[in-house]
Amino acid sequence: MLSVIQNLSKKTQTIKAELQEDIQAVFDRDPAARNTLEVLLTYPGVHALLIHRVAHSMWQHNNKGLARFLSFSNRFLTGIEIHPAAKIGRRFFIDHGMGVVIGETAEIGDDVTLYHGVTLGGVSLNEGKRHPTLEDGVVVGAGAKVLGGFTVGKYAKIGSNAVVVKEVPAGATMVGSAARLIHDKAKAEQMGLDSLANNGVTPADDYIEKTIIEKTTDAEKIKSVEKTSINTSATNENDCNKIKLEQAGVFHQYGIDPNTPDPVAMTFIKMLEHIRQSEARLDELQSAMCKLDPTFCKKHYTKLDVRDLDAVDPQFFMEDEL
Repeated sequence: MLSVIQNLSKKTQTIKAELQEDIQAVFDRDPAARNTLEVLLTYPGVHALLIHRVAHSMWQHNNKGLARFLSFSNRFLTGIEIHPAAKIGRRFFIDHGMGVVIGETAEIGDDVTLYHGVTLGGVSLNEGKRHPTLEDGVVVGAGAKVLGGFTVGKYAKIGSNAVVVKEVPAGATMVGSAARLIHDKAKAEQMGLDSLANNGVTPADDYIEKTIIEKTTDAEKIKSVEKTSINTSATNENDCNKIKLEQAGVFHQYGIDPNTPDPVAMTFIKMLEHIRQSEARLDELQSAMCKLDPTFCKKHYTKLDVRDLDAVDPQFFMEDEL
């Protein structure tokens, strides 16, 4: 009897600690949150997570029918569907929540953030691992679909309405349909990464240390890191502070930096610049031909007018003329 009471007390303490972490995660990642009572009463993501933990415990104790019924009730109450077999880590946050679907074999790490309309789904009818694994600190924007049994690396960001069907490296940002990798150059230079998710989550010390070593190509720098291993904790603390300062001014609530250039527009600009360079070379070639054959320059052809390009801003072509 005493052991039963002790186990019940231990479970109660665990549930209380997890709930406190969940509430704090809301305050860290949602500036609209005002007080604890409001979060407990009005945040469906918190409700869905609490119910899922009960359903997941039932599933593990082989009460699968009751677990599925509780999961169904969870969807009815919150608009969020989480299969009771799905594994979810600590400080998981679902903002708004409506339309979120998390499949049976999905695995979610610590400090992950999902927004409304996200699907962690499968593309196979076979048994086994069919749904994605989201590692620590991942942010998935509204309406994004992550489909398949692959892994999304630590602190990766998936932009709104992206469709991801292949593995995502740690620290990367994916946008579009099908999703493609984009790079934040400024942040890459500052942190030595492709991009970090500014979701109010500080990367773990071991991840920062590992990334610094991996991204250091200079052998002497690597050796100096090894020699100064005594000061590793101070270095990690400085790196964390630098990340926190950066996070304080930016809030990427939908998994994508609004200041990141549109990759499609950048591609067209590069293509147009290449065309301009090719035309300049052709002009040089024509000038050389005219010196050899004066009649060559007397031939006339219709030139492309900037007004014919309705889809392109004429100012782009007129910059050199102004």
